[in-house]
Amino acid sequence: MMYVSVVALLVAGLIHLLPVSGVMGAAALTRLYGVDLLDTNVSILLQHRALLFGLLALWMFGAIAVLSLRLIVLAVALFSTTSFIAVALWVGGYNSAIARVVAADAIAAMLLAAGLFAELWLMRQRD
Repeated sequence: MMYVSVVALLVAGLIHLLPVSGVMGAAALTRLYGVDLLDTNVSILLQHRALLFGLLALWMFGAIAVLSLRLIVLAVALFSTTSFIAVALWVGGYNSAIARVVAADAIAAMLLAAGLFAELWLMRQRD
């Protein structure tokens, strides 16, 4: 049980590193999401999103080593993944590239939920 959160953080962190290449510009974002970025403003927003996912991934990797960060990082990462899934399902009509992101986030969300549960269970055992 003590390694569940570590595996969850590692796998979810790796998943969150995948879109970081989008920081490189519109061509990278088009490859990632299968969308034509005709508007520079949308490109800026997506590049910023890519950067934030990189930071979240680093935070997840850091929480592997720093036990005191694990609960908050697991909760924030779980919120991030589930909120994207919720928005995608609400809006609907997304392409196959976004469907892959939804699937990857679903896997990450399940792992993060298990990791959060494991950390809460371990905390209770320590008390």
